[in-house]
Amino acid sequence: MKTAILGMKKSALFFLLFIAYFGAKAQQARVIADKIVGIVGDKIVLRSDIVNYIDDMKRQERPVPPNAECYLLEQMMADKALILQAEKDSLPVSDEEVEAELDQRIRYFVQEYGGKEAFEQIAGRTVYQVKEDFRKSIKEGRLAQAMRAHIVEHVKITPTEVKNYFDKIPKDSLPFYESELVVGQIVLYPKAGRELEKFAQDELLDYKKQVEAGKTSFDNLVRLYSEDPGKAQNNGRYEMNKADKHWDPEFKNAAFRLKEGQISPIVKSKFGYHIIRMISRNGDDIVVSHILKVPQILDEDLAAAKSKLDSVRSNLISGTVGFGEAVTKYSEEELSKMTAGVIQGRGGSFVTIDELDKDLVTQLDKLKIGEFSQPIQYKDERGKTGVRIVYLQSRTEPHRENMKDDYNRIAQRAIAEKKNEVIERWFQTKLPTYYIMVDKEFMGCEGIRRQFPSLASN
Repeated sequence: MKTAILGMKKSALFFLLFIAYFGAKAQQARVIADKIVGIVGDKIVLRSDIVNYIDDMKRQERPVPPNAECYLLEQMMADKALILQAEKDSLPVSDEEVEAELDQRIRYFVQEYGGKEAFEQIAGRTVYQVKEDFRKSIKEGRLAQAMRAHIVEHVKITPTEVKNYFDKIPKDSLPFYESELVVGQIVLYPKAGRELEKFAQDELLDYKKQVEAGKTSFDNLVRLYSEDPGKAQNNGRYEMNKADKHWDPEFKNAAFRLKEGQISPIVKSKFGYHIIRMISRNGDDIVVSHILKVPQILDEDLAAAKSKLDSVRSNLISGTVGFGEAVTKYSEEELSKMTAGVIQGRGGSFVTIDELDKDLVTQLDKLKIGEFSQPIQYKDERGKTGVRIVYLQSRTEPHRENMKDDYNRIAQRAIAEKKNEVIERWFQTKLPTYYIMVDKEFMGCEGIRRQFPSLASN
């Protein structure tokens, strides 16, 4: 079985088929075909599954390889085998997991198509019906994922195996890496004074009174006064589900207490102060809009935050506290706490200069490895004013991949290859025990002939 097939993650194939279905419906061009082109045990693959997937690739302007139909059928049949064995082994996939994934995907499409009504119009079915249509395929995707994880759960790799893997790579094929850095930060957000906090609250109370008195509309006040940086894209509107965990809890709880058309009292969140209006509710799904006011930060507030971080920096330099401990104790940037303060980029903890904001790059130019910057003011990705200490943990020079500098990367690839080999051996052992059928249309596919040598052709 091809490495690309074996390396698929989290039932990606089922998700893409899910997307393909609605993409096709949106274009009113879904191919309806009930021709069975592949069977593994009692699991079938329809030709329409393959056609719709390829059509969606074209709509998304993704390259479609010449052998796409063969490749997809091989992928789908491999997943069917995994599902069969998962069912036989009674691997646990709970109804709660399936429901949660269904909800997540439905929310994606509701947002993609501009709301629940638009989504149902495009799908030609209610949200409930769509869930029922895809419940089985979502569960099967989860089973395939669970079986793949079960097969490789005990696979480990030794340093000797990593070296042997690396030694087999042709030297002229080794990747070249630009200079990469590991950068940490400790962030404080200055607190506004009481008078300015009260001023922001009074403004919101006034807005609420204006709307309730019929003097203006909530949407108009959002456009004029909300300090939400996302309002240009969504006019302050957000779709929320009760199960979502990424919302500020105070904001979320206040929103779900509202009735349709009602405006909340003032709500304090980590972003500032809000008033929230309920637009619509459908069970655990709601649509709300809000007005955000962020109390003004004065120079004296910034100075207090810098003074606190200056003391933290002194303790770091003296060794009184470790960087990770200081992040846990003092940093107010949530993501930092989950990564021990290390800024994440495309390569995980390793970042390149182009991934960092310009102010940060300027500070790094002044630091040697192991040094901490002075407390510096900056604005985060939400436009919120903060103060931070920057820590340069490491910096690599531009280089060709090697075992000394890039062991972790090489080890990740090596163990992925080892897992693929384990799964391939599993297929070689298990596939002969299942009934296999491939339609004559696909009998010329090289991968199909290689993987299923004892086909029962129709």
